Amino acid sequence: MMIASSKSYRVVILLLVCIIGGCTSSNKSEESRMPNIVLIISDDQGWGDLSFHGNENIRTPNIDSLAMDGASFTNFYVSPVCSPTRAELLTGRYHPRSGVHGTSAGGERMNLDETTLADIFKSAGYATGIFGKWHNGMQYPYHPNGRGFDEFYGFASGHWGDYFSPKLLERNGRLVQGEGYIVDDFTNKAITYIENHREEPFFAMLAYNTPHSPMQVPDEWWQGVKDRGIQMHHREPELEDTTFSIAALAMVENIDWNVGRINQKLKELDIEENTIVLYMSDNGPNSWRWNGGMKGRKGSIHEGGVRSPLFIKWPKEIQKNLEIDEIASGIDILPTLADLSGISVEKNQPLDGVSVKPLLLQESGSWNSRLIYSHWNGRTSVRSQEWRLDDEGNLYDIAQDRGQQNDVSSQYPDIAEELADSLEKWEMQVLSELKNRDEDDRPFPVGHPDFRSTQLPARDAIPHGNIERSNRFPNDTFFRNWSSLSDSVTWDVEVIESGTFDVELYYTLPEESKGPVLELSFGDNSISDTIRVAHNPPLRGMEHDRIERQESYVKDFISLKMGTIYLDSGRGNLTLKALQLPGNTGPDVRLLMLTRVE
Repeated sequence: MMIASSKSYRVVILLLVCIIGGCTSSNKSEESRMPNIVLIISDDQGWGDLSFHGNENIRTPNIDSLAMDGASFTNFYVSPVCSPTRAELLTGRYHPRSGVHGTSAGGERMNLDETTLADIFKSAGYATGIFGKWHNGMQYPYHPNGRGFDEFYGFASGHWGDYFSPKLLERNGRLVQGEGYIVDDFTNKAITYIENHREEPFFAMLAYNTPHSPMQVPDEWWQGVKDRGIQMHHREPELEDTTFSIAALAMVENIDWNVGRINQKLKELDIEENTIVLYMSDNGPNSWRWNGGMKGRKGSIHEGGVRSPLFIKWPKEIQKNLEIDEIASGIDILPTLADLSGISVEKNQPLDGVSVKPLLLQESGSWNSRLIYSHWNGRTSVRSQEWRLDDEGNLYDIAQDRGQQNDVSSQYPDIAEELADSLEKWEMQVLSELKNRDEDDRPFPVGHPDFRSTQLPARDAIPHGNIERSNRFPNDTFFRNWSSLSDSVTWDVEVIESGTFDVELYYTLPEESKGPVLELSFGDNSISDTIRVAHNPPLRGMEHDRIERQESYVKDFISLKMGTIYLDSGRGNLTLKALQLPGNTGPDVRLLMLTRVE
């Protein structure tokens, strides 16, 4: 008689366990593990920029599949512009509460006493990474690495000037060059991150920067939409720039391809079942194009400016083709994801958002009625399940009149009055916490002991004398027209901890102006250096633009290592000026990098 080896017996026993128990130990571990999360947010994509919502100009099968394989929200709302929406989903609170009042020059920063979504998940043991556009503060601890994200690859400003292997992107405080088309690159980095962390719960945020202008998209996507043509137009077609529409939709089709890559990778890694994937946009469309006949666009407090897609797929728990009609908002993202993951939320401040888990999992019980507020640029509107009241007191029955064509305030005066009272109370309570740009006294932090590098871009500086910005939209600008010894650039900074710092200046300079001596000073300390290397590349960016841009064109800047400077802790102006200008022209300046010397 043949005697089986002990190894054979173990194999048989394991097979019996699998047959009887229905799973292996590794599967049990996967089932009991907290869900992974992939949060995808696009930039300036309208509600109507999806084939799922009936737009026949566009093909978005991969994004649409998130809705068909999960839940779609019919009435989901965000803020009218970029940084407020991002602050709201990160904090679960209306953006004025967190100090966000602008989209540049420091107004986009969340107050440092805010607890973020990434903070919460990191504390719960998640790996946390963000890939793309941050737009809620550049200098640590406003930086994403200071707000709960272990990994950051992208840019921290509101928009970028070059989408093809751009220079001066950032990876965890270090300046790097992009690799390929920017959205593809962000996706590549996110996929690698997911692969590296597939054995532990992860929270990966893909914050795409398209279809925000400048309108740059590879030929493949551009040609596909252009060949089909635009058949469905904005409700006022005379306002529409068809070329802009083609570019925007082509950029969204590129996003869709990248969403498909994410979906496929989750399947390949066998983690799709226990991964929550969300897709949303940060505001309404950035041009007049088809948007379901709604009123308004980006920047508007009307339906067209604040209604966003929200699709959530979680195969393990959420039913396919689930349509949720109840109103929801960006402030609900944090409490919902924490609730779905079984994580308790401990914040210094109360949340404005609520968990929509009961709706997603179709739990029994009633759903409380609520109001959602939309605020920007001194205007506020309020949305109930049926109605919207705008800042001028006009009342619209959204259930019957999504396009806000008919003011019915005179027909329903009690409803109009009730909503007006709630709007007034909200403004008194919430806007009292908001400072406008002229009152914002927060300096830009430098030299935090937990982060070696501080980037100080032209965006966050003030030019003096003849120096001017390259464009009126500060986010991706540089300084030019330096023509006098009395000219200077200053940054209002607070040095968190004293120390010595290496200084790099990113500049361009024509050959005939070679030799200027520049001084950087703070308090009683200063350093100076001479620019001996001329570097005068042309403006670029237009070679990739599908239409003429509003934002600044870019240059390829190089760095000058100016030396080291000692900075005492405290607040003051960090000042860059010229001591000598041999050619009567100073450099164009993109940014300073300060790196603590260990």
